[in-house]
Amino acid sequence: MARQKGVIKLEGRIGDLSFYKSGGDYLARSKGGVDAERIKKDPAFARTRENGAEFGRAGKASKLLRSVFKAPIAQSADNKVASRLTTAMLKVVQADTTNKRGERNVVEGDLNLLKGFEFNGNTSLDEVLKAAYTVAFDRSAGNAQVSVEFEDPSMELEQIDGATEARLTVGVAAINYETSEYEVDVVQSATIDLNSKVASTVDTSASITADSTQPVFVVLGIEYYQTVNGELYIINNKESRSLAMVAVDIP
Repeated sequence: MARQKGVIKLEGRIGDLSFYKSGGDYLARSKGGVDAERIKKDPAFARTRENGAEFGRAGKASKLLRSVFKAPIAQSADNKVASRLTTAMLKVVQADTTNKRGERNVVEGDLNLLKGFEFNGNTSLDEVLKAAYTVAFDRSAGNAQVSVEFEDPSMELEQIDGATEARLTVGVAAINYETSEYEVDVVQSATIDLNSKVASTVDTSASITADSTQPVFVVLGIEYYQTVNGELYIINNKESRSLAMVAVDIP
């Protein structure tokens, strides 16, 4: 890296030199790195090619999962969810004990490693939902049910400024990672009064086609609302929302 000292400051590339501005300084550097063709063919870069292939599969699988649950993720996810989910998916690929390095994949990896993944890294589900809940998926019926046992909703749901109610979001999806085909259903629960101190059970179900032969994923999230003149308005603050992978079912 070198500083530009002339009167005329450059930005861009000339030959193997790149000119750019950083921190108020005008700098220059020569082109670096290894030639792409060498990486593709040189035996010395075999590990690099293997790692690149597996990272590519993880990235593609991560993008597909985010597309499947696009609506609830858009409401709740932080701005680093893509990279965080790709990292988690890479661990799934690396857990493949069937194929050799460079050929490991999501299907033969361990998708159960995705259970517990938080789509909002700034607000976890357990931070806002403190009540006990159970998750059940019946593959023969295609039904995913989440049951939340509230003893005192006013104490077991995070209190958000301006919010009067909350809703749970339950999503279930069957995904074919070989063809990128999927089936998904996302539903919301009835509203829950944030000031209520009455014990209650909130059951929320989402369904896909019965007897799916694909891996199935269940997400659970929460959103907060304010009631104005009988209408619900979502609290426009992602810090108050969460979404997590609460179940993975492998056929």
